[in-house]
Formats: sequence, structure tokens, C-alpha cells
Amino acid sequence: MQEIDSGPATNKRRESAPDPKLILANKLPLVLLKDADCVQFLQSVCPQLRMRWPGFRKVRRQVCKRVDRRLKELGLASIASYSSYLSLHREEWEVLDSLCRISISRFCRDQRVFAFLTKIVLPDLARRAVASGQSTFRCWSAGCASGEEPYTLSLLWELGVFAERLPEIALDVVATDADPHLLQRAESGCYPSSSLRDLPPSWISSAFERVDDSYSIRERFRQGIRLLRQDIRKQWPVGPFQLILCRNLVFTYFEPALQREVLSKMLPKLVAGGALIIGQRESLPPEILALEGWNPSLGVYRVR
Repeated sequence: MQEIDSGPATNKRRESAPDPKLILANKLPLVLLKDADCVQFLQSVCPQLRMRWPGFRKVRRQVCKRVDRRLKELGLASIASYSSYLSLHREEWEVLDSLCRISISRFCRDQRVFAFLTKIVLPDLARRAVASGQSTFRCWSAGCASGEEPYTLSLLWELGVFAERLPEIALDVVATDADPHLLQRAESGCYPSSSLRDLPPSWISSAFERVDDSYSIRERFRQGIRLLRQDIRKQWPVGPFQLILCRNLVFTYFEPALQREVLSKMLPKLVAGGALIIGQRESLPPEILALEGWNPSLGVYRVR
């Protein structure tokens, strides 16, 4: 804490005293919340964040650890105090919103989905794009986190022989996320071995360089990928796209009304016959008629 200059250095008693809240905060353990208190808190704030509590049920510990750290930063000793703080400081809701972002990702996460992409979706959509005179195959990875998903698309395109079979068309991926720290990690392109565990060993050796204990994706596989900081609730990249991946975000954590709002902005960005991929355990709002199942069990849909 910066001291206030209140006179001669010899007058020690007039120096500003440390903030008692900060003293308390430094003594607080990292984990304060009991699970029941965490659940009750998240259930109470989700409606105001336009979120769904069921989406957080299995990943709530990740959020609660962040909330604990925030309590310590603010010098608050209980979740009840934080609730009161939220009522007095409206700007804190933006901080809480950022604490509720779930970042679980790795290369080729959900291998059956990417196998279906490689065998069926990408060949079909790429041929359609070539037939219509397109020189780029445009994809949007929404909620890209640390970049594993867009880079996986690049691996599929380059190592799945699309680049050789269809040399007249290039892959163009727009990857968006609201979290600047995750986007910095995506920009660096360096990952621990655990993030690569679902990739074939031959792909790892072809696409990555070993740097100390990390794996750095080679420049060839960074080409055609643009990372943008955008909150899908407020901002959207310029379309059109042949393929949009929006997995384990909108249809897991957002309330139904917000899901429909996001879809109303997203679907017009898909070309006729284009594909939308959501999470395997997610479902679309029932009244969405613009899409038909391509492989619904894998969360794959296409524009009618």
C-alpha cells in the first residue's frame, strides 16, 4: 500500500495505517466457499447474468475458486458480503461475469465429432464452395478459448489431405472469444502435452515443435487463422461462413432467451447448406426451423 505523506518522517504516528480489510484478505485461505454456499450463490446470480445454473453444475468448482480469489482481492470474508458488494457496485457484475467463463479445451476434443467433420462435413462443404467459385473455405470458431479448436481445424485441413485434394481453395478461420488472457495463449500457440493427448502421434510430430515442456504449433498451421476478442452476446464476425462451431458455450451456459438471440445473429451468417456444430450434450431451442439434423447425436446441423 502506498503511504500518505503527512509531515516529517519522524512523526511516525501520523503515517497512514494499513487497511484492515487488506490485512484480513491476506490472512484468508484461498477456498472459503462451502459447496452448498457456492451452489446457492450461483443459482441466485445466474438469472441476472442471463445464465443457466444447470450448465455450471459439474464445473462450479472452477468458478468458485475464482470467486474465492475475488473475495480475497476485495477483503471480503464471506459470500454474503460479496452479494452485498454486488448490490452496491454495479460494475462488479462485469467482473463476476468474467469469473463465470469456463475454459475446458484441448485439441480434437470429442474425437467422433472431428472424425465426422473430416469424413463427411468438410469434403461436402468444400466441394460446394469450389463449385460455387469460392477461393476460401470460411469457418467461425465461437468461444475458441485457448485456440485448440481453430488450430484443430487447421490440422484437419492440412493433414487430412484437403489441401492436396482441393488446392484451389484455402482455409480461413475466424476464432473469437471474450477472454483476453485465453486469446493471448491462443496467440502464443504453445500447449502442454495434455492438450494434445487426442491427436495422433504423427500429427504431433508434423504440426508441433517441442519447446521445453510445451508444444508450439508450427507456422504452417497458423496460416489463415484470425483471433478476435469478441463477446458472442454483443459482437459477431463478418460472414458468410460455410461452417460455424459453437460448442459447449451458448447452449450450455446461456438462458433460453439469450440462446435464441445469439442464434438470430448467427444463422444468417451461414451459407445455404452450411453447417452449425454445437456440443454433443447440447440441444437447440425447439422452435428453430432453419436447421435440420446432419448428425444430431454429434451436435451437427445444416441450413435447410
